[in-house]
Amino acid sequence: MELAVLFGTFVILLVIGVPVAFCLGLASLATLLYLDIPMVVAFQRMAAGIDVFALLAIPFFIYAGELMNQSGIAVKLVRLAESLLGRLKGGLGHVSVFSCMLFGAVSGSAVASVSAMGSALIPIMREKGYDDDFAVNVTVTASTTGLLIPPSHNMIIYSIAAGGSVSIISLFLAGIVPGILLGLALMVVTYLIAAKRGYPRGEFPGWRLVGMAFITALPGLLSAVIIVGGILSGVFTATESSAISVVYTVFIAVFVYRSLDWPAFVTATRNAVKTTAIVMLIIASASAFGWLMAVAEVPLRMSEALLSISDNPLVLMLLINLMLLALGTFMDMSPLIIITTPIFLPVVTALGMDPVQFGAVLILNLGIGLVTPPVGSVLFVGCAVAGIPIEKSVRSIWPFYLAMIGVLLLITAFPSISLTLPGLFE
Repeated sequence: MELAVLFGTFVILLVIGVPVAFCLGLASLATLLYLDIPMVVAFQRMAAGIDVFALLAIPFFIYAGELMNQSGIAVKLVRLAESLLGRLKGGLGHVSVFSCMLFGAVSGSAVASVSAMGSALIPIMREKGYDDDFAVNVTVTASTTGLLIPPSHNMIIYSIAAGGSVSIISLFLAGIVPGILLGLALMVVTYLIAAKRGYPRGEFPGWRLVGMAFITALPGLLSAVIIVGGILSGVFTATESSAISVVYTVFIAVFVYRSLDWPAFVTATRNAVKTTAIVMLIIASASAFGWLMAVAEVPLRMSEALLSISDNPLVLMLLINLMLLALGTFMDMSPLIIITTPIFLPVVTALGMDPVQFGAVLILNLGIGLVTPPVGSVLFVGCAVAGIPIEKSVRSIWPFYLAMIGVLLLITAFPSISLTLPGLFE
C-alpha cells in the first residue's frame, strides 16, 4: 500500500503540473505520513542526499559552462566547426552537430549547448534558407552529445546513485566514443535530410583560415584536455577539476579572449546559481524518494520481476531500455538517474553488464528523453530560441530519434564501445 501512496501521489502531482522536485518531495512526505514515520526523516534524507563531496563538481561545471557561454567562447567553437564542415551538403547542420560536441566537451550540459549553439546558429541557418524545424531538430539532438562527452555532471550523479562504487573518471572515458558515435550518426541524418530538401553547401575557406580558427578556439578546447588529463595523471580529483575548470575559464575569458565583462560575469553567476539550486533541489527530493523505495523493497522486487521474465541478457536490456525511454519522456534526467539506478543496476550487473557501460547506456537513454515531449526540457529550449511551436519540430524530428536509438542499441549490445578507453587507463 505504501507504494500506491508513494507513486500515486507522485503521478497525480506530476499530471496536474507540479514541478518534479516538489512532486518527489510531497510524495515522500505523504508516504511518511501513511507509514506514521516522523516527517523530519524526509528532510534528513534530503540533506544526506546532497551532503556528498563529489556533488561539489556539479555547480562548478555548470558555472564554467555559463562563463564560456557568456564570454563568447561558444562562438569561437562555431567558427572552427564552420571552417571544417561548412563545405558539406547542409553544411550548417553539420556545423551545429560538431559545435555541440565541442561545446559539450567543455560544458557538459545539454541545455547550455542548445542555448548557446541555438542562439548562434539557428538565426544564421534561417537566413541561409534552412527550415526552422530542421535547424531546431539538429541542434537539440546534437546537444545531447555533451551528456556523454566529458565532463558530464550527470555522470557524477550516476556515480553517486550507484553508491560511489563506479569511478567518475571511468565514466568520463566511457562516454567519449559513444558521444562521438552519436555525433557521427546525427551528421549522417543531417546529410540525408539536407540532400532531400536541397540545402546549400558552403565554401571551403582554405587551410590558412582553418588554422586560424583552430588557434582561436584552442584555449577553450584545452579546458576539456586539462580536466581529463589532470584527473588521469593524478594531479587532481574529478571534483577538484571542476573548480580548476572555472578558474581556467575565467583566466582565458579575461586575459586571453578579453571577452568577459562585468555584466556578462554577473549574468553567468546568476544563471549558474539558479541552475545549481534547481539541480540540487531535485537531487535532494529524489534522494528522499529513493530511500522510501528502498524501504518498500522496490529495487529487490523489480529485480526479481525482471529476472523472472527471461534469462536472455539482450531481451532484458531491451526491456530496460524501453522502460527508461518511457520514463524519460515524463521526468527530468537528474531525478531519474537517482531513482532508476538502484533499481536497474543490480539487474544489469546480474546479467553480466559492467556498471560503467550501464552508465553510458543510462545517460544516452535519458538524454533521448530530454528531446522528447511532453517533458523534453532541451526540446522546449530549442523551440523557444527559434520561436517556433513544439508541434512543428516534433513532426519531422523522427529521423534524428532513429539515429539516437540506433547508437543506444549499439552501446547496449557491444560493451567494447564504452569500455575500451576506461580499460586502457585501469
